[in-house]
Amino acid sequence: MSFSRIKNAFFAAVLIFGAGGQAAAQANVTFFPTQYIAALADPDAKRGTGAETWGIWTVDPGPRGVFLRDFKTDIGPGGSTEAGWTFNPADWWLEEYGRIMEAPTFPLEPGQYVVTGNRDAVSILTVYPPDAEGHMRWELDKEATIHDVTHLGCRSARYTPAVAGGSCSPMNASTQMFPVEPGGVMPAVTGCSKQDYAVLLVVGKSVKP
Repeated sequence: MSFSRIKNAFFAAVLIFGAGGQAAAQANVTFFPTQYIAALADPDAKRGTGAETWGIWTVDPGPRGVFLRDFKTDIGPGGSTEAGWTFNPADWWLEEYGRIMEAPTFPLEPGQYVVTGNRDAVSILTVYPPDAEGHMRWELDKEATIHDVTHLGCRSARYTPAVAGGSCSPMNASTQMFPVEPGGVMPAVTGCSKQDYAVLLVVGKSVKP
């Protein structure tokens, strides 16, 4: 993920919501530097369940990541990294440039988030508290879809062993498959199961008055 590619998201949302104007004030929105939601949902969905499986990066994980080519040298004993996060060999993340990333924070907290794909749509994403079974509902306003508020340039996938107890190593990933084109599918890695996540840019959150 690259801040230079999403730096206009904040300003676009501010313009649409009024940057302290009536719309933002009515929603009690506080704007902040871009954060990133990792979401699992049908791209055409406008509402649904399953937000308990979503996570959030409060800082851009890309620049804090480790390129696949540097895996042997830049990830130390116990998975330590210069940026301070810890690599988990049984559950790791990749982004579109072939950088191994820290995992997002799970689960996403209930609340109302201002989300955008840095294209045309800006929407309020409402994430509801978990029900008795732990399921969390979500919905977008303005009839926006998950695709509308997905940043297509930010690609993200989670890799875990394909077989219990098996090896799922970044060493098996081909660096020739990167960068991944906007909207593209993240590459498979031998020995791993892969789950692609949509990345929603978060530029604000509704707060209680």
